[in-house]
Amino acid sequence: MFAQTYRGCICVRKGVRRSGMSGCNSIGKTANSEIRHAVIVRLAIAGMPVLWCSKTTGSAAVKLGCIGDDFTGSSDLANSLAKEGMRVTQYTGVPSSDADPSVEAGVVALKSRSIDPAEAVAKSLDALEWLRAQGCTQFFFKYCSTFDSTPEGNIGPVADALAEALGAHQVIVCPAFPGTGRSVYQGHLFVNDVLLSESGMQNHPLTPMTDPALRRWLARQTRPDVGHVPALAVFDGPDAIRAALAAEHDAGKRHIVVDAIRDADLRAIGAAASDMPLITGGSGVALGLPANFGCVAGAVPWAGQGGRAVALSGSCSIATRAQVAYHAARHPAREVAAADVIEGRLTAQAATEWALAQDGVPLLYSSADPQVVKQVQDQYGRDASASALEGFFADVACALRDGGATRIITAGGETSGAVVEGLALDTLEIGPEIDPGVPALRAGSDLVVALKSGNFGAEDFFEKADKVLAG
Repeated sequence: MFAQTYRGCICVRKGVRRSGMSGCNSIGKTANSEIRHAVIVRLAIAGMPVLWCSKTTGSAAVKLGCIGDDFTGSSDLANSLAKEGMRVTQYTGVPSSDADPSVEAGVVALKSRSIDPAEAVAKSLDALEWLRAQGCTQFFFKYCSTFDSTPEGNIGPVADALAEALGAHQVIVCPAFPGTGRSVYQGHLFVNDVLLSESGMQNHPLTPMTDPALRRWLARQTRPDVGHVPALAVFDGPDAIRAALAAEHDAGKRHIVVDAIRDADLRAIGAAASDMPLITGGSGVALGLPANFGCVAGAVPWAGQGGRAVALSGSCSIATRAQVAYHAARHPAREVAAADVIEGRLTAQAATEWALAQDGVPLLYSSADPQVVKQVQDQYGRDASASALEGFFADVACALRDGGATRIITAGGETSGAVVEGLALDTLEIGPEIDPGVPALRAGSDLVVALKSGNFGAEDFFEKADKVLAG
């Protein structure tokens, strides 16, 4: 491998010398992936544009390539695209083979939201490489509609790396999802009628969101200045949005926060982004993308699954705790205390045996008030307590499947990620919507699942999910 400068830009290839490059940095697909990732990150730090040259090996039918930073968010995105008429498949991690020729949108679900930023960047670039090889012409980086991140990342570092790899100079940042109460106005993120920092997200155990000003928060994670397209421009439609984005770009802004308070705003943003290589946001802004590829909204086909159902909840969000309380008053429910799991007083096998002995839709939950969570973290450490509970729910899910459960409902992004990885679910078929942002998913011939973000769903979500999954 060598790196050589042509006309002020860098070309990196393995044993191949290219000439005629102009205005970009090209990193060849044949280069070792670890070296390629390191070069991209270093070029990004140096502020140099990068064009990642990769060979298409997969089906040209895949049009939109998506990278999600957790599993529930990825299914949320897949749900939005499927409702708008795209044929969507969700993958757990980067696949080892090409996409099926029928796939129009591929969603690579990663568990990268709360890991080290450098690791999140590497995983995301791996996903980008695979999606580019499938022939995708546009890419979407999906993060939570509550912008879950810390001052170190991981939204900013991943968005930077993807933008550099794709040579994207105008990158939309829009976590809005009005269907679940998330809106962006004057660059600030609201949850229903309160600012993000007053919504309960300020108490998140891993990514406490204490600042609703998206430009200010993202600026702490990324080098370029962050721009803004106000609501008045969005209300004027796609052409006005394009003009506002271009003006921000001319002012030296690459990542540009775009206001949105209605689904109509999201569709206008999607239309304005038709020629952009990279869009970032919550699943809401994806509503406007399928139409750019000629897709038409329609019913999502689904065949239900009989058998036994069990619900697992690890989210400590206000919404999920209300759902747990509602469900526990009507169905068998057992609390999973973190201390009992960590100290070995409650095993996955014992919890599984209890669940399979119950009628209805039994619920195992570790959801707790923020004060309780803080006490556990102070006593056992944040990472150790989170790892113990995730491992517990992963083991429970496997034992439930082995014990005959055919419908598994999970609440919480980290919990859902642990369950999906524990069950080794490679691909998920997207079914109908249970609640806004939460689809039914077929994981196999005799297993269906629902993966709910902690903040999503109505009070009766667990009951509703079981009915939809059963068909």
